Order: sequence, then C-alpha cells, then structure tokens
Amino acid sequence: MDNTDELQFQDFEEVSNLLSLDPDASTLPASPPGEEDIKLDLAEDDEGVQEMSKLLDGGTPTGGFWTFEYYRSFFNVDTVQVLDRMKGSVMPLPGRNFIKHYLRSKPDLYGPFWICVTLVFSVAISGNLSTFLSQRGDQTYHYRPQFHKVTIAAVVIFMYAWLVPLCAWGFLTWRRGVEGQAGGYTFMETVCVYGYSLFIFIPTSLLWIIPVEWLHWLLILVSTLVSGSVLVLTFWPAVRDHTKLTAVATLVTIVILHSLLAIGCKMYFFQTAVHMAVPESTTLHNTMVTTQVTKAH
Repeated sequence: MDNTDELQFQDFEEVSNLLSLDPDASTLPASPPGEEDIKLDLAEDDEGVQEMSKLLDGGTPTGGFWTFEYYRSFFNVDTVQVLDRMKGSVMPLPGRNFIKHYLRSKPDLYGPFWICVTLVFSVAISGNLSTFLSQRGDQTYHYRPQFHKVTIAAVVIFMYAWLVPLCAWGFLTWRRGVEGQAGGYTFMETVCVYGYSLFIFIPTSLLWIIPVEWLHWLLILVSTLVSGSVLVLTFWPAVRDHTKLTAVATLVTIVILHSLLAIGCKMYFFQTAVHMAVPESTTLHNTMVTTQVTKAH
C-alpha cells in the first residue's frame, strides 16, 4: 500500500491567511478546552522584590499611621546613625542640609525622643542645683526640691518639639501648593530635624548650673546661634523659591521661636538670686534704736 500522499506537505490555507493578515500572530496551538494558559507576570515579581527590599531596609513604614507597625519603622536606627546625626546638629556647615545629608529620606524618632527626655531632666535638675548654689549664702533660704518643674519642662519641650514642626510643615506644604511646587519635606523629617536641633541645649543646661549670669546669656547666644544655623541651612532650600519677604519672614520666625525656648528655660528654671547689700550705717542705726527701746522698757 502506497502512503506517499499521506507523507506529502500540505498547504494550510487558513494559517496562511492568518499570517498574511497579522505577521506577528502566534502559531502555537491553543490550550485544550478546560485548561487555562499559564502566564508569568515578571513585572509583578519585580515590584514584589523592590517592596521587600524596602521593608528589609526599614525605609517604608507599613500599616496606617494609627498602627504600631507604622511607628516602629521610625525607631529602626542604630547607634552610629544617631551619633552621626547628633554630631551634624552641632556642626552647621554652609551648603550642608541636615535632612539631605544626614537623614537621607530615613527620619527617625528614636534620637529626638531621647534627646527631649534627657533635656527635660537636665533642665529641671540643673535648675534646682543652680537655685541652691545661688541661694547658698542666704541664711533665710531653705532648700526645697521642686519636682513640679520636671512636669513643666516636659510639657514645654515636647510641645515645642511637636507643635512647632507641625506648624512649619503645614505652612511650607500650603505655600508649596499655592505656588505649584513639587517635593518638599515630610512631617517626620521636619520633626526629626527639630528634635536633633535640641541636642545642644543638653550640655548648655548642665553649664547653666554655674551661678554666673553673664555666662548664662553667653551660652544662650552660642547654643541658639549654632542650632538656629542648622535649622536655617535646612529650611532655606524649601523657602528660597518663595518671595523674598516670605522666605526671610519664615526663617526669622524659626530662629525667634528657637531663641524663645532657650530664653524661657533660662528665665524660669535658672533664676540667679540677687543679694542686696545692706549699708553698714543702716545696720548700726537699727541696732542703736533697738538698744534704746530695750533700755526704756
């Protein structure tokens, strides 16, 4: 039996017509009925790998802002990073932005939180010691620990560390929306730079124990100048595209509020006693009057 006809190539007109209409059409056979095609979506895999790498680096908060997971990412920082940021907060160098150079889009709350806590106790305790040393020569003075000042210091410092950055961030965000600008700092970045800017006041408050008035004001001037310069250098890129009046007013307000915090702490917690010298003639006159009254009786 001759099977030559069965082995000959045949021209499939239907396939030829399809290829002539669409040269890029696939000639693979379709899947049998009831079976689904298996597709590999590499784009989704790449996105998953990128998201996982961000989570491992700690750069992307997970969950909503009301969850514990969201805030835990802001405490994922090591000692080297915290020390480096503390060093940067007392070294205002021209052209060096604290947020861009030290935070690098990874703000933390660990450093600002413990800086505020340490500053609360250093201000309250140093204020008590300063008052005791300044009143040491007064015979009528009786030392009493003023524990309520710890609460007052905590309220003032933590309100400053949160409310002032909130107002600054809100104002800059509003101005950016009005002028149609892109970018800007996030709220956590603003809180972070304000928290680290308070670090210099910790050694300053310890030196305020020395009951010398002119030294207190000199320390206020130096500490405010250093930390205020860090804030100005940080927020200048965010306001330089605004009008000249708005930019200058914003930076001046930031420095004034920072100065008021230092001056307020000094005036309330570190009150240097002023002993009034009693003239010798007045003392002698009072003694003679007392003696005469005693003899008369």
